[in-house]
Parts: sequence; C-alpha cells; structure tokens
Amino acid sequence: MSVDPVELAARLIACPSITPARGAVFDVLQEALEPLGFTVHRMINGEAPDGPVENLFASRGSGGPHLGFAGHLDVVPPGGGWTSDPFAPEIRGGLLYGRGAVDMKSSIASFVAAAAQQCEHSGTLSLIITGDEEGPSVHGTRALMDWMAERSIRPDMIVIGEPTSENRLGDIVKIGRRGSVNMWINVPGVQGHVAYPHRADNPIPKLARVVTALEALHLDDGSEAFQPSNLEITDVRTGNGATNVIPGTATIQLNIRFNNLQRGEDLVALVRRTAEAAAPGSTVEAKISGEAFLTPAGPIYEIVREAIRAETGVEPQLSTHGGTSDGRFLIALCPVIDFGLPNATMHKLDEAAAVEDIRQLERIYARVIRGALGTR
Repeated sequence: MSVDPVELAARLIACPSITPARGAVFDVLQEALEPLGFTVHRMINGEAPDGPVENLFASRGSGGPHLGFAGHLDVVPPGGGWTSDPFAPEIRGGLLYGRGAVDMKSSIASFVAAAAQQCEHSGTLSLIITGDEEGPSVHGTRALMDWMAERSIRPDMIVIGEPTSENRLGDIVKIGRRGSVNMWINVPGVQGHVAYPHRADNPIPKLARVVTALEALHLDDGSEAFQPSNLEITDVRTGNGATNVIPGTATIQLNIRFNNLQRGEDLVALVRRTAEAAAPGSTVEAKISGEAFLTPAGPIYEIVREAIRAETGVEPQLSTHGGTSDGRFLIALCPVIDFGLPNATMHKLDEAAAVEDIRQLERIYARVIRGALGTR
C-alpha cells in the first residue's frame, strides 16, 4: 500500500489543531497508520491549565533494533493576514500552503509515506506523536515517555521531524539543542503621585540597574559544539496606565538560551544574585523549559547523513544552533537527531512547504528506515 505524502499532509493541515491538539488530526493519522500494520495507542493526558493533551504512540514489528520517529501535530495560532485560509490547504506554484505545512505536519506525512515504502523491515518502527510541543510541553512528550517506560518501550535511536533545513533540504541536521529558561524579575516599590515623589518609591530606576547588571554578565564563550549562551530581555512592564502615578512595582521578563557549559538552575541562581545586588528586595520566578543536550557521535549520524547525500547530493552540516525541540526530553531514552524540511516560513503567515521537498523527504526517511532496520 502506498501513501501520497502531499495528500496526507494536506489532510492533516485541514484539521485546525492549534495547541494543544486533540481529536480530528489524530484520527487522520491513525487512519493512515493502521492499514500499514501499525498498532496505534492514543491517550489523553493532563488537566487544565496545561491540558488536556492528546498523544499517540504507534509501532510495527518487534524486537531490536528499534527506530523511533518523533513529532507533533499541534500548531501555533495562524494570526490574520493570510492569502488563503490557513486550514484550507492549497497548492500554488509548487508549494503546499497551510498552517503546519512546515512545522511539522508534512514531515509526519513524509515519514508515514516512507513507512509505507518499507513495510518489510526487521526490528521495530515507531511514531511518538504529541499534541503539545508548541504549548507548555507539560503533558506531551514527557507523558508519552512515562507511558513507554511503564511498558518497557525504549527506542535505540530517534529521528525528530522538526524543520531543520535552511537554504535547501538536507543542508542542516541538528545533533543537539540549546537549553532555555524564562525568568520574571519583580522589583517592588511604593505607589504614589508624581507630584509627591517623597511619598513614593519608584521601582523603575532600580529595575534599570537590574537590566544594566544583567547586560554586563558574560555567560561563556561557547563550546566546540555550541555557540555562546545569550541572555535577552523580552519584556518590561509596570501595569501603569496613568501619566501621573509612580508605579508600585516593575517587572522584566527575560530568556536565556544556553549551551552545554551551563545548567538551568545555575543560571537562575546567577540572575537571582545579580538582581538582589542591583535592587535589594527583588524576586525572581523561573521556568526551565529544557537543558542543553548533545547527541554523541554514533550510528544515527551516519545513517541520516548517508540518506541525505544519496537523495540530494548535499553534505549536511551538523548543528546545534536555533531553538529547542522535544529532543530535550527524548535524549534521556537514546541518541536523538532532528531533521526535516526547510524552515524559512515556519510560524509565519502563508507558511508553505515545497511539494518536491515533501516527496524528497519521504525518500530520505525511507533510506533512514532501511539504514537503521534493514529489510527482512
């Protein structure tokens, strides 16, 4: 049985699955997998405010080796201003348009089509699909991993279908990801009338000292595999809508993307010390989204690189740049790499993937399956 990856991608895109995704989009995927011999398990995890989230695990075959493919069916909100309905997929000029075309429904469709090509393989082939990668990521991949652990399911290697390519399909493979931590620093003051400053305590000058101190921090110079860690102030607010009121509090929001020389909890402690020194009484709240990770060199590197070379003639660059992925969780199971479509339009208006890239990605993934599992 063959699967057209472009047609399947369009069917997935036609299901509005703004994070957290549930329901119809998982129905479409299940309907595509079961005729290929996959046993499909679907589960609902978590409660409000970060749930409920739907997740799916599908597997075919038994024993080792075990190749897993990980991905997500949820998408970010489309926003206004699209040329066409973001959930009514269209092909124009050789491009498939729709929210999720790049990130990452087409990659999932390409892998399903590749699995249809390679039905006679040894070992186990699985799909680890969440509905909560674009959201809080609390009840998504981590819940799937708990479910797998309860059943002693552990892949030997995992490919994540995130859009990693930049200038052309195959030029970038991600072998690790930076960590990410968000923080909110609150500087207290005393509210008052601007004409009577002696009766108030303006927190904004103190907040400015905190910002200056944070900007002066030198985190590191990077490592062999990673660029330097960077701290960015992303928001400043007082909640003050009046022109004649000194605010009672001021807050900044920041994000640090960090390499494998750092740990999230150490960075939180550094920011707390810095804020307290610059503005005594400041408080810091933090959320560590994930630690940095690097997949050690091993068979998965060469399997993916050789598949890309054979289909595209491109020599892929192994990189850790860019954002994070659910590889930050899955690395606890086995070696993980991210590889997928060109990412120029992900999260943008008129998101689109080239039809030929989707078909070529299917062929690359088919080679990866053969390389990892062989044939029977």
